[in-house]
Amino acid sequence: MSSTIGLVDVSASSAPVAGGQTVSLPAKRLGNRSILDWVVRRVTDAQTLSTVVVVADYRDPRRQLIDAITPANVPVFFGKQADALGRLAAAAKKFSADAVVRVRVDHPFVDPVLIDRLVREAQVEPSFEYISYGNSRNCATLASRTGLFAEWCRSDALARANRDATDPLDRQDAMRYVRTHPQLFQTRILPAPQALDRDDLRLAVNSEEDLDHAQAIYDALGPESLDWQQIARLLNHQPQIRHRMALLNRSDAV
Repeated sequence: MSSTIGLVDVSASSAPVAGGQTVSLPAKRLGNRSILDWVVRRVTDAQTLSTVVVVADYRDPRRQLIDAITPANVPVFFGKQADALGRLAAAAKKFSADAVVRVRVDHPFVDPVLIDRLVREAQVEPSFEYISYGNSRNCATLASRTGLFAEWCRSDALARANRDATDPLDRQDAMRYVRTHPQLFQTRILPAPQALDRDDLRLAVNSEEDLDHAQAIYDALGPESLDWQQIARLLNHQPQIRHRMALLNRSDAV
């Protein structure tokens, strides 16, 4: 039986905020847990993954912290490779995975049901090498700040990308090379649920204001009601938050 593992990528774990400072995400708190803990637990809730692994840089000065705040039953792969693509390819090989689902650590609301849909789509059509979600504006959701989605990739395709990708952007964003070269890889982009196909939705945590919005959602819904449908319904009644999310998204696009 083929195995698909979830890889929580800690590479994208800080972003500039006001004053040129940065916010380091893994240890930031959402409710009574760290952001990293939240992401790991939500990925673990997916039914189609054989295991979940946290992937981080061996040289990351937060190495001990990352190890300490990762749930005890989840392995951490500290890769010595120079970039995120190399580390994810090495993790897939080490854990003998046929395919991986990559989740960014700045996506604390990543939805396990949407993860399972990716894996089941791959099971139905084995020829695909990469599957993710897209919106009606022909934009991959992973390139947006929606923050609810993951991406699936066959391990042999990830290994090919690691061998061939030379652009620094392709090395830093682990699946960018596969995602942006449909002429080289068999890709499938699933339509995002209509309720999530909007430009005033921003659940990725890339700033202190994003974290404030995440905390407000958590406070309103509680830890057991954070599926994407509940979040979408809540935000339908929060025009001020949606307005700020839209402004932040437009600012990122400039």
